[in-house]
Amino acid sequence: MKLERVSFAKRLSGYSEAIRLPSSPVVEGRLLRVVGLTLEAEGLRASLGSRCMVINEGSYHPLQVEAEVMGFANGKIFLMPVGSLAGIAPGARVVPLPDTGRLPMGMSMLGRVLDGTGAALDGKGRMKAEDWVPMDGPQINPMKRHPIDLPLDVGIRSINGLLTVGRGQRLGLFAGTGVGKSVLLGMMTRFTEAEIIVVGLIGERGREVKEFIEEILGEEGIKRSVVVASPADDAPLMRLRAATYCTRIAEYFRDKGKNVLLLMDSLTRFAQAQREIALAIGEPPATKGYPPSVFAKLPKLVERAGNAEEGGGSITAFYTVLSEGDDQQDPIADAARGVLDGHIVLSRRLAEEGHYPAIDIEASVSRVMPQVVTREHLQNAQRFKQLWSRYQQSRDLISVGAYVPGGDADTDLAIAKRPQMVAFLRQSLDESEGLSSSSAQLASTFTPPNNTQA
Repeated sequence: MKLERVSFAKRLSGYSEAIRLPSSPVVEGRLLRVVGLTLEAEGLRASLGSRCMVINEGSYHPLQVEAEVMGFANGKIFLMPVGSLAGIAPGARVVPLPDTGRLPMGMSMLGRVLDGTGAALDGKGRMKAEDWVPMDGPQINPMKRHPIDLPLDVGIRSINGLLTVGRGQRLGLFAGTGVGKSVLLGMMTRFTEAEIIVVGLIGERGREVKEFIEEILGEEGIKRSVVVASPADDAPLMRLRAATYCTRIAEYFRDKGKNVLLLMDSLTRFAQAQREIALAIGEPPATKGYPPSVFAKLPKLVERAGNAEEGGGSITAFYTVLSEGDDQQDPIADAARGVLDGHIVLSRRLAEEGHYPAIDIEASVSRVMPQVVTREHLQNAQRFKQLWSRYQQSRDLISVGAYVPGGDADTDLAIAKRPQMVAFLRQSLDESEGLSSSSAQLASTFTPPNNTQA
């Protein structure tokens, strides 16, 4: 698959339906100065969040750059550009656009790789848009949302058995760098029972975008997927838009009655993009360098996922959260835990031992699991966690031979069952384990062998 970077001028020519200069008279302004990532304009009349076009005319570098109004003060308007500012000159025209823009949607998106504006990155030509929808999706009354009452098979034995996911649930995948979170996402993409899969690669390295699509997602996975990619070298506003766009795509298919799996890698990069924008326009930092607007935008993005109203579709969402230095008290990780319906923590220690997927069962939880599994399944999962935790507590004593068998019945049982528990938790990349099979294997861990009588 050939991925290509698309200039903003090409996006304009390809999507003239979505971006139009106003035909009626408007109050436009002039570019006053550029400070870091921020444009300052005067004489402009535009509302917060509206789009503008910065136009160089008659200069050595005639060009157009889209920007969004992020704030205003003392008669000045602060804007954040979507693309590169190379060639922009003082005094450039700043023209308000007639609306907040509409994004292309349709079944033709399946199998495509797009950027945050809907332009193709996969070299397959322009996408045929069936609908044009606004960036902000419809809000669902929380009292009318269908409750999470059905399990979702993700094909991962340890998640199906011990952290069962409900259809419409939103979970965080918490991990440091290099512990296998992208590989785990790829496995869920291939194995999960979902009609539509939407993948958002936000702020990742450009090299990883192609690798994820070709090596992790694969040909079968891409056929029912839409990938929205905004690499780390994109403007922060483009990264924000890409995250919002992939959420909007998931909403579009959910509103058509589809069961959608949304995978966003990563929520941390989304927060960092908002931090760059907020600091550039002068918002003071609050928690470890993150301004308050970051913590306001996180729930707005996450709450858009979930079940629709009765009889509608669903969005089951997985958001990866990067823990800086494996610190689970990182402010973004801490805020994400508060707005998500559960979290799966990946352990560096397990990854270093070659234990994959490196899920830390003790630190992970699915808050909706009691509503979507049988009582027997829940009891088996709780018993598994108890024994696994008991072994980890006595691990040092056991490894040096200081533990005396018979001192504690649960520890003795944990030692005896450890090979079975490790086998249950480990899974190869190309192995898929269904929900019913995972539940049966979990139950067999605690079933004593049949004794044949002479």
